[in-house]
Amino acid sequence: MKLELVIDEAMKQKWQYTRVGCIQYRTEVQEKSEELWKHLKEKVYKNVRDNIFDYGIQEIPNIKESRAAYKAFGKDPNRYRVSSEALIRRIGQGKGLYMVNTVVDVNNLISLQSGFSVGSYDTANIKGSLVFRIGREGETYKGIGKDEIKIEYLPVIADEEGALGSSTSDSERAMITKDAVEVLTLIYSFSNNTDLEQALKYGKEYLEKYAEAKDVESWIIA
Repeated sequence: MKLELVIDEAMKQKWQYTRVGCIQYRTEVQEKSEELWKHLKEKVYKNVRDNIFDYGIQEIPNIKESRAAYKAFGKDPNRYRVSSEALIRRIGQGKGLYMVNTVVDVNNLISLQSGFSVGSYDTANIKGSLVFRIGREGETYKGIGKDEIKIEYLPVIADEEGALGSSTSDSERAMITKDAVEVLTLIYSFSNNTDLEQALKYGKEYLEKYAEAKDVESWIIA
């Protein structure tokens, strides 16, 4: 069953171009796709470094708009970076990416190619419908591999039990492990262009190719 997701009106008032690309599918999460990592190392890393050279990190398309949205929401984008910017900075510093699993690694591929933050969530751990909103004052959650993260004024995705992810760093509650069977991948866009439509298209293709996604549905929430 397709999960219900809405964008909170208060968020739209602060940044009218807020949209979310959704891809819901079934998969068997694997440790690694050799083909994916070959593609990352042979093609994607070079393209990212070229973009850094051409634009500078903060001016890369879709990162620039995300930073502006963060400021509108009340968060300093230099202290709390959108995850796509953090990934691109790692590539620029020659550090490469962490290898996590096939789903998360494809997330990173989509993010590097599009400039959008991408998060994936185990639908078994999502309670009820979802809302994309601005983090509330004093709101926190346990980050993946981190302590409590302050998510006030960050763009966050929340279910009936509270926030479970953001376009900066996700929580442990719905993180993707090898036990995940059905996954919801979200592409967070703050841009007034057609890049989200393109990212949704090749994101679906990458998930099918590298993460063996099946029964794929995709749609955009605006």
